[in-house]
Amino acid sequence: MISSLISSSIILILAASPAAGYTLQIFGNANMDGVIDELDIAALEGMIEGSLAKTYLADADGDGEIDGDDLDRVREIIRGGPAEIALIDGAGRIVTIKTPVSRIVPLHMRHATAVVVLGGEEAIVGVGSTVLEREGLFLDLMDRPSVGSHREPDLEAILELSPDLVIAFTQTGAMDQLEDKLPSEVALLRFDLSRSDDLLEEMTLLGILIGDREAAKAYEEWYDTYMGQVVERVAGIPEEERAKAFLERERTEREASTRWAYASDTGYTDLCDVAGGVNIAKGKIEYHGDVEAEWVMEANPEVIIGLSYSGGYGADDHTLLKAYRDGIMKAPGFDLVDAVRDGRVYVISGDFSLGPQMTIGAVVVAKWLYPELFADLDPEAIHREFLMEFMDVDPDLAGSGAFVYPPAS
Repeated sequence: MISSLISSSIILILAASPAAGYTLQIFGNANMDGVIDELDIAALEGMIEGSLAKTYLADADGDGEIDGDDLDRVREIIRGGPAEIALIDGAGRIVTIKTPVSRIVPLHMRHATAVVVLGGEEAIVGVGSTVLEREGLFLDLMDRPSVGSHREPDLEAILELSPDLVIAFTQTGAMDQLEDKLPSEVALLRFDLSRSDDLLEEMTLLGILIGDREAAKAYEEWYDTYMGQVVERVAGIPEEERAKAFLERERTEREASTRWAYASDTGYTDLCDVAGGVNIAKGKIEYHGDVEAEWVMEANPEVIIGLSYSGGYGADDHTLLKAYRDGIMKAPGFDLVDAVRDGRVYVISGDFSLGPQMTIGAVVVAKWLYPELFADLDPEAIHREFLMEFMDVDPDLAGSGAFVYPPAS
């Protein structure tokens, strides 16, 4: 019924709350802002009596009618007690979930981090391989059963755990196909937790499902504190003075004549955009892919940033990140590129630059692009704060892994 409602003649209002910056995609969010609260009750009452136009999220119970039953459902959601919540996930799917969820299987470390940050650690009953590979970050999850990888989840292992909720990425491997494999009583939620425009909304939605709204609020305040500083400071930089950056991905098998570039529509490119950089690959290619090394030389970026998954929380030292940077510095012809000549070639780990730690990644990139403007911000200190306040692990982990290269001085 909800699907038919979306395509019906009910007026579609997409305006987000100016404060939240997004529309919380929960059915029952009648006034289309960033939160479910008493204002939605008032909006529903106006829609029922005919004084307000109906919105596509107003039908909280999904029966195709805006009536008193929707008011009851929204009140249940606001109270935070048991409720059945229908929402739209990152893949555009309508998912109905009974809350609060008590048995969760996050398939990737990014999903597990979000659940822990939002106070749901005790509800995690199984984890993917990327969690088990990072003991320092997930010390209290090392005894949870493995459910395979996020690309090739072990369906049998998942079903043995009887989860209420499985969290996966929107872009999946050929062996995923969880929509067809999971029984109807197991909710499948697809969130990437990587895009700057979506991260807070996804964290808010997960916080509602887990039931710890204070944890979600605390995270949002922390996110806004640092991300807000980045956005505010770069806003005044004239377009012609913005740093030109080339963003690439580490690849072990690559012809010397090509580089793997990130152009747009990824969390990694969002870091550059938020930090006020000009991504030179925009307009050259769509999304990401190979570009000619000669083109990079001609474009002559001021900064080169490489994304690596070789370091992170599981690394003992910076050897692999250094090797990747050295490869960029020594690439044929790159000695003529300003970024190489000026030593402004950097490598960042995907472990902490996306997901709930994306704020830290944005500060790191902002300091690389505009070191004087962000001289007062210490990414390692912010990282330690995140680990201590939200993950409840040893904050020294921020200094013992391999997250950026060269290391911050």
